[in-house]
Amino acid sequence: MGQFVDAALSFPTVLFTFMLVVIIAYWMLVAAGVFGFDGDGGDGGDGAEATGATGFLSGLGLGGVPAAVVVSLLVVVAWFASLVGGTLFTSTPALVAVLVAALVCAWACTRLVVLSLRRLVPKERVPSRADFVGRVCVIRTRRVGRDFGQAEVTSADGSSALVQVRQTGDEVFAAGSVALIFAYDSPGEFFWVMPYDAELDPDRSI
Repeated sequence: MGQFVDAALSFPTVLFTFMLVVIIAYWMLVAAGVFGFDGDGGDGGDGAEATGATGFLSGLGLGGVPAAVVVSLLVVVAWFASLVGGTLFTSTPALVAVLVAALVCAWACTRLVVLSLRRLVPKERVPSRADFVGRVCVIRTRRVGRDFGQAEVTSADGSSALVQVRQTGDEVFAAGSVALIFAYDSPGEFFWVMPYDAELDPDRSI
């Protein structure tokens, strides 16, 4: 046991030993519920700092996985590699080479794990205006024509938005009436609407 402690506190392993202690303490606190695990790579700290760390890891080819997981893997692999190398070599030049090799090994092993984990982490779907197509809306202007009109539409997550709407016919849309969004015009950035009869679709909610 004493030899293990000596090796863990010797160069270059000691550089990663204290980081390993911090990593272990962090995950113990996460398991205890003291810290919340941030799947985006932060730990509840400053947003700019988290973004910088995530960007740095992405530049190393280690993005797409929570930063806490990536950093933990880097530290664990580097610590183990330096511990093994430190017990095999004793000269200063060799130990410096062990440090470099440990860092390279940590990056390579972590990248392999990250590539595997990326397949398991679901990709976040980016909301699109096209998501409103097929939903009903409530007209908020006195009329809706080919060049004017606004309506309020509720998305799947319960949030509402005020959007520009147009119609192709001569129907009368008064304020407060219900219409159905059936298409989106990308160049004009507005939605096409048509009259909506709730009796034809009684299970549909606004």
